Amino acid sequence: MSTRNNDDTMSFHLQLISKLIDINQYPFVKLVIENNITRKEYDELFQLLHKLDVKYQVQKEEGFLDFTSLLVNFAGMLNEKLVPNTTIYALKKEGYFPSLMNAFIEMIEKNNRRRD
Repeated sequence: MSTRNNDDTMSFHLQLISKLIDINQYPFVKLVIENNITRKEYDELFQLLHKLDVKYQVQKEEGFLDFTSLLVNFAGMLNEKLVPNTTIYALKKEGYFPSLMNAFIEMIEKNNRRRD
């Protein structure tokens, strides 16, 4: 079987599966699929998030109140296929790294309020 046929079959199967679930309940999965994130890129993202989450927990314990450097690091290291704010909100909705995502969202919303 050719690679093209395999790709067509996989694409068809994914379309069928997407009809079975409410993809809007899984915004991060939706981003991964829509942006053709590979397994390697997915794993790299979660390694980055884990590293940032550890730094966040340490900084929080040390009494830090400003975590802007972590957000900047995340945005700078994020795969270019993904948009930082959209990815953060999607990760939050699916429950990944809740404390870190809450801190990031707080900074994003604070910044948005300043612009209004």
